[in-house]
Amino acid sequence: MTTDERYMARCLQLAANGRFGAAPNPMVGAVIVHDGQIIGEGYHRQCGGPHAEVNAVSSVKDECLLREATMYVSLEPCAHYGKTPPCADMIVDKGIPRVVIGCRDSFDQVDGKGIRKLREAGVEVTVGVLEKECLELNRAFFTYHGKKRPYITLKWAQSADGYMDKERTSLADGDAVRFSTDETTVRVHRLRALSDAILVGRRTAELDNPSLTTRMWPGRNPLRLVIDRRGELNDSLNLFDEATKTIVFTEVFRNFGASEGVEQVLLDFSHDILPQMMEYLHGRKVQRLLVEGGSMLLQSFIDNGLWDEAFVEEAPFALGCGVKAPCIDNSYKKEKLESFGRQISYFLHEKHIF
Repeated sequence: MTTDERYMARCLQLAANGRFGAAPNPMVGAVIVHDGQIIGEGYHRQCGGPHAEVNAVSSVKDECLLREATMYVSLEPCAHYGKTPPCADMIVDKGIPRVVIGCRDSFDQVDGKGIRKLREAGVEVTVGVLEKECLELNRAFFTYHGKKRPYITLKWAQSADGYMDKERTSLADGDAVRFSTDETTVRVHRLRALSDAILVGRRTAELDNPSLTTRMWPGRNPLRLVIDRRGELNDSLNLFDEATKTIVFTEVFRNFGASEGVEQVLLDFSHDILPQMMEYLHGRKVQRLLVEGGSMLLQSFIDNGLWDEAFVEEAPFALGCGVKAPCIDNSYKKEKLESFGRQISYFLHEKHIF
């Protein structure tokens, strides 16, 4: 590992600390080095707050050293006025002579402008150090801006022989088969806390009556989404408890009374609704979408190539029959994540094109 790579790796460590606060902004870390010593560090803590570069400069005790220092930053410094002033201008004003950047920012208002501004001011700029790792860290941000849709995570649990549940047609048929353990449920709630929105279909809402909240993990509840074409769902379901906002994708408006926690969005169900939903969620600035079920809904995302990663939990017992789990082409990379006893979680990763 080169010197530049070593300090960039530290930037990535710092950036990851903003995982629950930076969104919808990207996670960014910055390190300032003088004469082989780190004299300042920072990361983007909260959307609307100071950027990583500003926090790193603020942590330097003797600013005179900045004129002989190198700044390492995992993402191209911004060059526009948003909620904060341009970081590229601040770097130039502080007289920092060299900047090492992990990856370019493809966001339209940056996209090379920060690099150009630094170079035009005489700053020595190196770009592309640990570029793959820097892109991967903010894969949701880059997918949202590059593909004009949310970064999509699929999640389900299944039996050892590939079934998601026994056959049920109503709540009278009993509860769903429980595959998850307490430990894996906590991990799912953490995944929810990292998501902007979570989607289920009508049958899952009706038969499982999920709350789709982060009860077992600290953090905000995601926006709840449900597809209910004909407005058939019962108002008493947990999805409509106002614990957090719920959006119903439908073709008919219905009366939810005085509830302010439910919003209805009309879709044209005579055409594929997934592109319509993606367009709506992109416009609503949803960067991370978690799809939790059911089987047909998950498979429709897979068949349309609308997914970026999948988490699959496999229980150590067979059902023999029931609702088949979704099927993903086994050419995709399958990584074993965790084992809790004989309970196994897998992670499948789509190839990203940034």
